[in-house]
Amino acid sequence: MAGGNLSPRQKMINLMYLVFIAMLALNMDKKVLSSFGFMKEKLATSNAKAAESIDGIMSTLEGKAEENPTRYGQKLQQAKQIHTLSNEFFSYLGSVKTKLTAKVENPKDYETMDSQEPGDAYFFGKDEKFTPAGDEFVKKINKYKDDILKIAGDSLSSDVKDQIIKRFSTPEEKVKDGKATEPWLVSRYKGFPLITSLTNIEQIQADIRTTETEVFNSMLGKALIDDTKMTSYKAIVALDKTAFFAGEKVTGKIVLGKYDSSLNIDNFTMTGLTGTKAAGQVIISGTAGNPGTHPFKGSFSFKQKDGTPIVLPFESEYTVITEPNQAVISAEKMNVVYRGLKNPLSISVPGVGDNAVSVPGLTKVGNGQYVVTPTSGNELVINVSAKLSSGKVINTKKVFRIKNVPPPTGAIRGQTGKVGMPKESISSATVGVVLPDFVFDLQFEVTGFTIKVPGQPSVVVNGARMNAAAQSAIAKAQKGEIVSIFDIKSRVVGEGAGLPVQTASPVTIDVK
Repeated sequence: MAGGNLSPRQKMINLMYLVFIAMLALNMDKKVLSSFGFMKEKLATSNAKAAESIDGIMSTLEGKAEENPTRYGQKLQQAKQIHTLSNEFFSYLGSVKTKLTAKVENPKDYETMDSQEPGDAYFFGKDEKFTPAGDEFVKKINKYKDDILKIAGDSLSSDVKDQIIKRFSTPEEKVKDGKATEPWLVSRYKGFPLITSLTNIEQIQADIRTTETEVFNSMLGKALIDDTKMTSYKAIVALDKTAFFAGEKVTGKIVLGKYDSSLNIDNFTMTGLTGTKAAGQVIISGTAGNPGTHPFKGSFSFKQKDGTPIVLPFESEYTVITEPNQAVISAEKMNVVYRGLKNPLSISVPGVGDNAVSVPGLTKVGNGQYVVTPTSGNELVINVSAKLSSGKVINTKKVFRIKNVPPPTGAIRGQTGKVGMPKESISSATVGVVLPDFVFDLQFEVTGFTIKVPGQPSVVVNGARMNAAAQSAIAKAQKGEIVSIFDIKSRVVGEGAGLPVQTASPVTIDVK
């Protein structure tokens, strides 16, 4: 936007567009922090429910091992090792969160958790080298993965193994240019606000509970299905993540708790997204739409081993947020609109669709694009109202100064200030006015001016070209004398016609 050989005027226009975008975007930064906090709360709630579900699995397995130790005894021992390992890792991550929030006064005030200092100080030393705590964090993630795979062994399906490796691997990651790489810990935690790091750690804890469930399903699913009926099972919606950027693929799966890959799904319906039947599950696919919350629901139907039909409904939702594509820069002293001109403004609310944003008093010309033409007063107050997916309405106010179009600068042959030219050229030259570096491209027409040649009376001219009296006076000018053109009057033509225009500054000519 700022590249190339741009004129000062064009650079100013570009800067103003950035300013207009920035002024509203900065007001929403704190709301983004709250969004991460709310996501963290949902993950914590989900983790608590998952822990209860896993406890139920362990209780069921203990009962099965007591009834049939030959079939379930070894599986119970493996499950206990995995459960203990998972709880220890889960608790360790909890202690990391506690240390990161040691100086936080209110753990629910997410909008204050915008500092990157707690995370950077905990994980990194000088020159992006890891602190002992940072080294331990990465090592524990990789060790958990290795230990789970070792304990479960061949009882895991290849899909579950791949998921575990993907969730708990910390490889070097490419930076934005796609060529260089940087450590996983730097890529995921360096320079991030505190609430983002806390949410990421909460997600790892969610991955632990998901891994436990998937491992137990893979180890025990077939045996338990053979021995029990599935009337108490529920359909589980498992999106890869709960928030997606506009245009991004919505991915995930819908499975039955402790699902069996040999299960034959008789029928599957879903509204809001699309999916295809696979081995014991449905693979979700689709494209994220406009920002906001998008619900979807449907049902499974299948038959148990004894032929009893089962129908399991499901319902969930995913959130689409706007993906950032540039830095936001705000020049607060330049909150200006010009009287009588159509001032363009870009207005949007992150995570909210354009149809849910209202800006009274402005003319809408496109998605997020508005025009305002102030006429009187010294200030313009813009009120933006947006309805969130939760139903909550937020209001944002921004104040702009209203300024008149500045006085133009006199010019001859397109040059301003002091101009050197022969007197023959002066007689045929056209007087004009310009607005250097103004953000709007206004066109002017000179309606009159006064010219003064040394030793000659001043001549008043109507229009932009020299009349006979002016030409006669110019003919008497001597080399080295200074001819002055002043009291230059003009009007705006085209866009902005009718605006009051102040007298332009004079232009002087050094006779050559």
